[in-house]
Amino acid sequence: MPWKYASKTLREGRGWTDDNGFKHPYNWASAWTDANKKSWGVTWEDLPASEAAFDNRFYWGRKTDGTLIERSLTDVNVVDDDGKAVNDPITGKQMVMLGLKSLAIAQAKTEAAGLLAPYDWYVTRKSEKSTAIPSTISTYRDAVRTSCAAIETSINGASDLAAFMALYDTPVDSNGDATGNAPINDWPDAI
Repeated sequence: MPWKYASKTLREGRGWTDDNGFKHPYNWASAWTDANKKSWGVTWEDLPASEAAFDNRFYWGRKTDGTLIERSLTDVNVVDDDGKAVNDPITGKQMVMLGLKSLAIAQAKTEAAGLLAPYDWYVTRKSEKSTAIPSTISTYRDAVRTSCAAIETSINGASDLAAFMALYDTPVDSNGDATGNAPINDWPDAI
């Protein structure tokens, strides 16, 4: 999404020289109003669809016509150009490219493990010394496991890419203020 002057692409934060030899300051993009930019012949030009930005969490890239190439929600067996299975040289088994759902579930489990880890010593202490785990700790750990299960259920319930992407949307009120966490990141408050 570049700024243009005649056929030149202008970079924000860099000075530039117009066709009359006039040197413009580095802060032209932030200091000038839209009217100033227009008076100097500076215009905004949207990139063509084939070059527009995309969210690489959900898309591989774009086709030459600008159509987005979706990442697969499900795991896909890796094959070569001839359609033959590509085997892992170590295990000898066919390689599998993990889909978005598998990757998101693995991330949720990693997050849950990270939230539980600081309190694991309470469990060890109970096992070794029969010292009770404080109820706030037990309640929190149960809430983390419940949240992880709910996140997994939401991930597995996404029927298409749009439903999967919606899991990353933070709910907002009519003013645009967040009213909670995105479903993919709905963990209990830390204790």
